[in-house]
Amino acid sequence: MPAINVAQPEFMEDEEISIFSDAVGKFYDQHAPEKRVLEWRGAGQVEREFWNEAGGAGLLGVSVPEEYGGHGGDFRHDMVVIDQQAKKGVEGFAASLHNTIILPYLVRHGTEEQKKKYLPKLVTGELVSAIAMTEPGVGSDLQSITTTALKDGNGYRLNGAKTYISNGQTADFIIVVAKTDPNERAKGISLMLLETEGAEGFQRGKKLDKIGLDAADTSELFFDDVFIPGDNVLGGVEGKGFYQLMGELPQERLIIAMGAMTGIEKALEVTLEFVKERKAFGQTIWDFQNTQFVLADLAARGTAARVFVNDCIAKHLKGELDVATACMAKYWVTELQSEVVDKCLQFHGGAGYINDYPIARMYRDTRIARIFGGSNEVMKMVIARSL
Repeated sequence: MPAINVAQPEFMEDEEISIFSDAVGKFYDQHAPEKRVLEWRGAGQVEREFWNEAGGAGLLGVSVPEEYGGHGGDFRHDMVVIDQQAKKGVEGFAASLHNTIILPYLVRHGTEEQKKKYLPKLVTGELVSAIAMTEPGVGSDLQSITTTALKDGNGYRLNGAKTYISNGQTADFIIVVAKTDPNERAKGISLMLLETEGAEGFQRGKKLDKIGLDAADTSELFFDDVFIPGDNVLGGVEGKGFYQLMGELPQERLIIAMGAMTGIEKALEVTLEFVKERKAFGQTIWDFQNTQFVLADLAARGTAARVFVNDCIAKHLKGELDVATACMAKYWVTELQSEVVDKCLQFHGGAGYINDYPIARMYRDTRIARIFGGSNEVMKMVIARSL
């Protein structure tokens, strides 16, 4: 019996979802075996070819409408791709970023021409996506960005620098957050659509050396008078970017909470297996009352977190997940994940500090969840404003 034993939510009780889940799991087994994932970890990024394989197997754009080359699914199908990836240990593959964060910007806010031009290529993997928000001197305060996209003839000239960009080395389609009116804050922000191939003035910086997420590439990006066609402003109207960003943040934060929840379950699973086999002082680690009490506490709070996350997902499927609740999920579940992983590592003793053990990699990988998608301090600010 798993440490967190919550009944499958009603919204997932669908035979078609079950069949899709099996197919996705088999794809990962065949195309992302442990040996290949280890190669990605060593290289610091997922090879570009894997994106084409995933697109060909129907793992990209699963909730994109069929008229734009997608598979016509919904958020549950996106969840399956992410969940199976976690279960199979497929590190580095930014399916959640591509499917549930970037593609929705086009689906919900793009012009008809933008949808027809880009979505089919993003579904097949011909284009791999990234979104460039953070700047070297600007963190969560997006209204203070300094990257500009200023009018030049029938288009714009993009100038500035971005950092901590997931998929930065791989992506050939980037949504760039820029100021089309530097004199304004929120009202001056627009989202610019950039295809990198042949884009003069665009340059990828170094692949950043992180303390975790070894197989996921994170990079600096530089824009020096990069020309953006006039019809590549997302939605076709300047000054809507900040509001487009805010509209998509609840789903992004829910995705982070879901990932943290899966991490909690996995940490407890590997730790229970370890403590029931490892012996010390003539008995297993599990036989000590302290071990039982600590893991019982973590399992109880993990169960509460799973119920909360499932409720958030159910609300999101109905279009009822509000900003504050999404922030609560992101903040609380990622904080709990860090505590769970830390305590689980302690039960591994010296083995917990060795990267050959999954708990050691979880410990490094987990830390970023309290920062990206808006730091947890920002989450608490948003929650407080709603009270």
